[in-house]
Amino acid sequence: MQSIFKHGRRKNECSEKGFVLVLAVLGIALILAIGVLALTMSGRDVRISSRVVGEQKAFSACESGVHYLTTILDPTNLFAVNNHQVDPSNDPASRFSIAMPSLPASGPAMLPLAGYSIGGGQTWGQTRYDVTVTGENTNYNSRTQVDMSFGYGPIEMTTISR
Repeated sequence: MQSIFKHGRRKNECSEKGFVLVLAVLGIALILAIGVLALTMSGRDVRISSRVVGEQKAFSACESGVHYLTTILDPTNLFAVNNHQVDPSNDPASRFSIAMPSLPASGPAMLPLAGYSIGGGQTWGQTRYDVTVTGENTNYNSRTQVDMSFGYGPIEMTTISR
């Protein structure tokens, strides 16, 4: 009887032996592909949010540079500021640089200020300067540059000699 069962197998039984193995390999490959896709997408989100944080820190450093410039500006002593730390104790990686302020290449060099006119022909205004302020954060390798014009005044604009 045993010999009948050994030799009496059907053709389909022999060909189905490796089917479970092939199905398992395909299932593992599908799960692996989904896992790689999830890792790629989450890694991309982390890189994007890291870049945004770096750009915000660089812009904040640039804004600190603009504030610093407006508090120390003296037209009789113009100078550039390089690699100035914003807050050395809390964020030593954020820095700003200020290019040498200069008179504008185009447009008026002086602008009148409304409400500052005094009788007798005096006109008061402000001197206009162009400057470039650059903020950067070395931890994130981010950099922001702002080209701006600002005025210094009030100063007397009349050319009347006294």
